[in-house]
Amino acid sequence: MAETFNFDADAVGTVPAGWIAGVTGQGTSRWRVEADASAPSKPNVLKQSGRGDFPWCVRQGTSVADGYVEVRFKPLAGDEDQAGGVVWRWQDGGPCYVACADAMEHQFSLYYAQGGRRNTLK
Repeated sequence: MAETFNFDADAVGTVPAGWIAGVTGQGTSRWRVEADASAPSKPNVLKQSGRGDFPWCVRQGTSVADGYVEVRFKPLAGDEDQAGGVVWRWQDGGPCYVACADAMEHQFSLYYAQGGRRNTLK
C-alpha cells in the first residue's frame, strides 16, 4: 500500500495536521506550511526556517515495515548544513537513526542521534 504526503490541503503558516516538530540539541525549529511555486505538487511545501542543531518534523502514527520512504527537499540556506532526509526508530525526539543528504558538503550520511548529538555510522 503506497501513501503520499503533500501539504497542499494544510493551512499555510501551521505545522501540518498529524505532524509534530522540534529540535534535538540547542536552538529552535520553525516548521510551517508555505506556498512555493516550485513545489512538486502545487501549491505548498513544508519549510523549516528556525535555527537549531538538528530540527525535525515527524508524522505521528506512521509505521513502515519492509518498505521504502522517499523525500524531496530543497536547501535554501545554512551555515553548517543544508540537508534533509528521513528518520526512523524515532520516539519522542529521543534516540533515532537519520539518513541525511547534505547539499553543502555534497554527501550522504547515516547517523545515530542521541542526546542532542549525532554520531556518524557511515
